[in-house]
Amino acid sequence: MLEASNNNELPSIPAKRYFTIGEVSELCGVKPHVLRYWEQEFAQLKPVKRRGNRRYYQRHDVVLIREIRGLLYEQGFTIGGARQRLENVSKPEASEVHRKKIIQEMLKELEELRLLLT
Repeated sequence: MLEASNNNELPSIPAKRYFTIGEVSELCGVKPHVLRYWEQEFAQLKPVKRRGNRRYYQRHDVVLIREIRGLLYEQGFTIGGARQRLENVSKPEASEVHRKKIIQEMLKELEELRLLLT
């Protein structure tokens, strides 16, 4: 996942186990009604619901919301396009290809650094 690299203007995520919808709204720069809507649109987004149907988001939910926000607001994806992008990333073969690509890029950078140092 993208973590928060494309959301540089957002505050860092505190070290807590659960976040209320209001806290997530502030952390992600998205209104609460938008978060509730995204729950319906993105199957991966499932906050824990407790007494009185209150939502409690975990850290991975906040990271996912920031990724969705980045896809929709910054990269210009539609809801359907963002959903498809997230589904493709969550498939094991897609993440394996992505991992291999990152490793190749890192190896290339390390080789360039080695040449600079010698």
